[in-house]
Amino acid sequence: MKRLLVLSGGHPYEAEPFDELIHSLGDWEVTHLTHPEAEKAVAVGAADGADALLFYDMGGYTFADGSVTSRAPSANFRDAITRRFASGKGAVAMHHAIAGWSEWPQWHEWLGSKFFYQPGTWQGLAVPDSGYRHDVDYTAHIVKDHPITAGVPHEFAVCDELYLCPIDESAVTPLIRAQGFEFSRDNFYSAARAVAGDMFSRNGWEHPPGSNLIGWETRAENAPLVYLQFGDGPQTYANPNVRQILANALQYTAGAQS
Repeated sequence: MKRLLVLSGGHPYEAEPFDELIHSLGDWEVTHLTHPEAEKAVAVGAADGADALLFYDMGGYTFADGSVTSRAPSANFRDAITRRFASGKGAVAMHHAIAGWSEWPQWHEWLGSKFFYQPGTWQGLAVPDSGYRHDVDYTAHIVKDHPITAGVPHEFAVCDELYLCPIDESAVTPLIRAQGFEFSRDNFYSAARAVAGDMFSRNGWEHPPGSNLIGWETRAENAPLVYLQFGDGPQTYANPNVRQILANALQYTAGAQS
């Protein structure tokens, strides 16, 4: 039986529905590790033998007293993930993993995107903190025939959280877009305001319009890396089309190319 390693932690989620999801994605022997133990385990080789790897984590942050501090993962963790990708073994990153390890630039170069909890720099340019919006009803639109999108309708309904953040579309292969919702400042809330304790606020926040891309493939060293923005909670976990895409992505990045 092939082995699936799942990493989580650093961001809240509903544990039981998520556990049911990760055990529904195919014939995998599942190992689920949470931070900080997950970081330590990967650093000493936990990811080396896994056939598939799913990032559902948001490592490197400490939220306290209305502020956030961030750090890079350990050198051994970075080396282990880089070693995996260099060997040709891929991974899937899901939902809030796009924000994880803010102080590890290579991770976000591989992903082709980054969610910012505070204003920062993206590809040499100053950018504002990113936007979030929960419980958005939208249509997921498949934009490319691909093993990851096989077996799902060309369009299907989703209710999930969406992000407004930089995405380098020139560096990725687009797979899925969100239609029926405008990716503009007035439809999102400021992540920095949320950190400060002012949830669902855009007071004093400005952000340029963003991409509606929510699923793509990129390359990390010699391996495929897939990002899927799906995954805020149980309603999305239970969506059969989301499950099919996630199952396909795990098989694809594990080496099953069709």
